[in-house]
Amino acid sequence: MGRKILFITTDQQRYDTLGVNGGRVASTPVVDALAREGVRYTRCQPTSVVCMPSRASMLTGQYPSTHGAWMNGVALRIDAPSVAAALHDRGYATALVGKAHFEPFLDPFGRYAENALSALGVPTVEQPWFDGRLGVHRGFDSMELATHGVLGPLHYARWFRRTHPEAVGGFYPVLDDDLNVNAAGGGDTGAPQVRYNDVPREWYHTEWVAERTIAWLEGLDPDQDWFCWMSFPDPHHPWDPPAEAARRVDWREVPLPENYPEEREERERLLDAKARHWRLWYDGRVVSNYEAPAHWVPATLTSDQVREVNALNAVEVELIDEAIGRVLSVVAARGWGEQTDVVFTSDHGELQGDFGLLFKGPYHVDGLVRLPLVWRPARSAGVTPAVVSAPVSLVSLAATFLEIAGGERPAWTEGEALPVSDEAVPSDAATVTEWDSDLFGVEVHVRTIVTRSHLYTEYAKGALHDGTEGELYDLADDPLQRVNRFEDRSARAVRAELHERLAGHEARPVERAAPGRLVAPV
Repeated sequence: MGRKILFITTDQQRYDTLGVNGGRVASTPVVDALAREGVRYTRCQPTSVVCMPSRASMLTGQYPSTHGAWMNGVALRIDAPSVAAALHDRGYATALVGKAHFEPFLDPFGRYAENALSALGVPTVEQPWFDGRLGVHRGFDSMELATHGVLGPLHYARWFRRTHPEAVGGFYPVLDDDLNVNAAGGGDTGAPQVRYNDVPREWYHTEWVAERTIAWLEGLDPDQDWFCWMSFPDPHHPWDPPAEAARRVDWREVPLPENYPEEREERERLLDAKARHWRLWYDGRVVSNYEAPAHWVPATLTSDQVREVNALNAVEVELIDEAIGRVLSVVAARGWGEQTDVVFTSDHGELQGDFGLLFKGPYHVDGLVRLPLVWRPARSAGVTPAVVSAPVSLVSLAATFLEIAGGERPAWTEGEALPVSDEAVPSDAATVTEWDSDLFGVEVHVRTIVTRSHLYTEYAKGALHDGTEGELYDLADDPLQRVNRFEDRSARAVRAELHERLAGHEARPVERAAPGRLVAPV
């Protein structure tokens, strides 16, 4: 009997939302305890700051420019490598419960398996694998899927509409009547994408994901090795948690984020020091990410709206923490506590008021590119608890899971297994985050490298940039990334070195897939 793996992801959760990471609003005792008992990473970066490319990287162990799902709305090819398939080959039972999003969920014709499984009433379907064999879809024996609210064809939405049709209106409508992301304000302050949801907590998707995970675990033989990806849709917008829990954090008492300047003049000064698309979005002159409401102008965001968004975000984080605790209790009750590795992370962050902005996009600062990552190895592994401050990447997760299972790192992975101490990481360690988008006629291409000391970003030529712009931040002297040193003469040597290292990212040991075709907004 080998080590079991419980892989827990959230959606759009910042590093500083966990108490153990210095969070000041949400209470997260369960994940904090995992961090104290295991390895906590203080500089984990995503491969992309939007859902589909980042999630595809966790599954494949490849960068978006390798696996081909370069933007939301671009499906990961059906025969892409999959760590779940590799674990399945090693005898693991495999499941994904919650948000997958390897394929677009705005798919009215049911072209993609993720959207068809619920209608078909089957846990999986056979598809071609990366090595030419037929196997269960992306390597998962069972998939029970959810996204934000009750829109679309996934399992949670169908279950909710079938069993609780009277409560559908409690959720914030993610799309407006024109199928644009809704800009309507709500809550007490009129903040965008906010609503106090009348849905009882036990019907909410956080609870559903935990309960369906528990049901799958309880159906396993006690001696079965397993890999379970438990994927919560929150705290991604819309911020519409159950009203019975929403008031547990009083938004009026929530401190403003450290990186939210209250004075408009200061916000605009900071934005003007960055690449031009920052200010263009703030002023409502450009939309560079479909999930940010096209008809909302960030410059209208008020301090109270920032407080309310942060309060509801914290409530959603707390509900997730409590749900994780229930699942871990079942793992322990089944006798798997000593043999189970638990990994917790998120696909990307959320600006959450930083620089006067919400949501996400081609803005590679800590709010989006610094993630919570906790790995509590199975106690039987004998790993000493540690804090790793060196930069690591979500691209390493696939190799890590295979190492846990006793397998070798396959040739298709681009990441090394996660280190369990700082001493195991080279002094020049670095991670790369990519962004490519072509939306509403706005083409943006971004590459960012993060080292122990600096965050460096280059913008390729596109609709908004001429190819000479960039950002450079000294993480020790400027942890909030407010002082752009890209044009600083004294930083030329650092800039030249990081430019060379970023250029080296383009040389891959793994064959790249052709970029996928954009088929849906998200």
